[in-house]
Amino acid sequence: MSLCFLTRHPIITTRTTLPPYCALPLNSIISSSGEKPAQSLPSRRSTSSSHAPPMLIIPTSKTKQPQRRAASSSIPVMVCDALDQAINKYMEPPLSPSMDPNHVLAGNFSPLDELPPTDCPDIDGEVPACLDGAYIRNGPNPQHYPRGPHHLFDGDGMLHCLRISRGRASLCSRYVRTYKYNLEHEAGSPLVPNFFSGIRGVAGIARAAVSITRALTGQVDPRNGFGLANTSLAFFGGRLFALGESDLPYAIHLSPDNGDITTVGRCDFDKTLSFGMTAHPKTDPDTGETFAFRYTFVRPFLTYFMFDADGTKLPDVPITSLTRPLFLHDFAITKKYALFFDIQMGVRPMNMILKGGHPIGSDPAKVTRIGVLPRYATDDSQMRWFEVPGFNIVHSINAWDDDEEGAIILIAPNVWPIEHMLASMDLIHCSVEKVRIDLKSGTVSRTQLSDQNLDMGVVNPAFLTKKNRYAYMGLGEPMPKMSGVVKLDLELGKTVATRLYGPGCYGGEPQFVPDVNNNEDEDEGYVVSYVHDEVKGESRFLVMDSKSSNLDVVASVKLPRRVPYGFHGLFISEDDLYKRQHPLSISSSN
Repeated sequence: MSLCFLTRHPIITTRTTLPPYCALPLNSIISSSGEKPAQSLPSRRSTSSSHAPPMLIIPTSKTKQPQRRAASSSIPVMVCDALDQAINKYMEPPLSPSMDPNHVLAGNFSPLDELPPTDCPDIDGEVPACLDGAYIRNGPNPQHYPRGPHHLFDGDGMLHCLRISRGRASLCSRYVRTYKYNLEHEAGSPLVPNFFSGIRGVAGIARAAVSITRALTGQVDPRNGFGLANTSLAFFGGRLFALGESDLPYAIHLSPDNGDITTVGRCDFDKTLSFGMTAHPKTDPDTGETFAFRYTFVRPFLTYFMFDADGTKLPDVPITSLTRPLFLHDFAITKKYALFFDIQMGVRPMNMILKGGHPIGSDPAKVTRIGVLPRYATDDSQMRWFEVPGFNIVHSINAWDDDEEGAIILIAPNVWPIEHMLASMDLIHCSVEKVRIDLKSGTVSRTQLSDQNLDMGVVNPAFLTKKNRYAYMGLGEPMPKMSGVVKLDLELGKTVATRLYGPGCYGGEPQFVPDVNNNEDEDEGYVVSYVHDEVKGESRFLVMDSKSSNLDVVASVKLPRRVPYGFHGLFISEDDLYKRQHPLSISSSN
């Protein structure tokens, strides 16, 4: 196959500064039609890799699939499809903007087809050598246009990977091949109701009945899960996972050669993990251990667990002190404790039946609490709950132990008003706070660090679970779009650097990549993000100097097509791609 190489850029040894993003010179867009796959990028690494630990991964291609037939040859399929259409036409109330697919999927939120590894020859500036590796970000991208209501959180997971090596880059976008994706791909239309938009009121009850009918007639198999794997990614135990909290993790393999993405399968870790797992596990950079949880609508409502450094899951710790289900998206870990957030949202089934709302909603009468559990607890007998009225955490930034004072410090944005979290994200405001939990006296104090609208915060990953000074936050304008990046000084309690992308330019979660060749300071490194220019219809990958006073852009990679707005991502170094990532193989399957 004849493939074109990128123009090679030398690796920089000094920092350079480029103009603001929208002022960068842009050449003509590379058409997405007729794109050629990228050649293998040059690498300094060998291709040796260690063996995978025991881990049951059910390959998506081998998962038992219901036999989908043409609608004319299957009466149950015809009946269920007709019922779905009738529900959307006659039972669904008028759609609000947050549920109308014509609004939700407009502009750079609109879905795209997959893109094979494609060269990115247009690079302004020079990509630092420490970015050799892959930046990969997850996000929603429905494969079929919704028949009825659609929420931003409901799209199928698509991974967008920028593979970088020796100043050259290629972009690849692939769906996570979940059971739901494969099922609906074969059917040629949506089959599974959207959780955030489809399970509402009488129409939601009717959709649930149709789903039960599909299961009873063999059209779908609930045992395979219906998760989207559209929220985030995690790399631990030598495996890369695409995550969505409503299902098990999906193992992903990233080609070190050109950044191509392969879904290996749904992973239950030798049948030790059931139902689902948070999309925000925490990996201790010093021990390699990974901590996680799941929440359900039946007892135990919350379960805590961990993986050792090899990726082996250890026994569950049920949190029996919770007396009602909760909505828990994220949590925090210190060297000694795990912190859980019982915010003013919960499960309210009667809200769906009597008011036509969603079973997950806000609860203004509820007092927010933070649960503190010893990190290596084997049960919840030492669990302590601390009331923190009005403090609603959706994403945490970091937490650490203050051993001298016998306290825990938590850094996180407070979401207000929480009742708009799902229905009207553009109306919420997230102000970053420092929360101090005094374990001796049982008191909790709060200090606002910024009144700007900030979310999707990250720190230098080497400082997770430990005291750190800097956080990098997306600037909401309004949510869920990010108009820039803010660097917060957590000691001084103020913003010390800001990078605005420019008029009509928006990004998402920033990611901090430490400079492994010069890491004396915590903020020695680069902040990276995908950014889209809505005026020009072009997307770029920006590299910003994290130590500079304005987060100066030192490199900008023009992407061969736009990258839709999404959620969370991570950076994997070239060493990890070649040495720590296990080869594309299946341990066992059923």
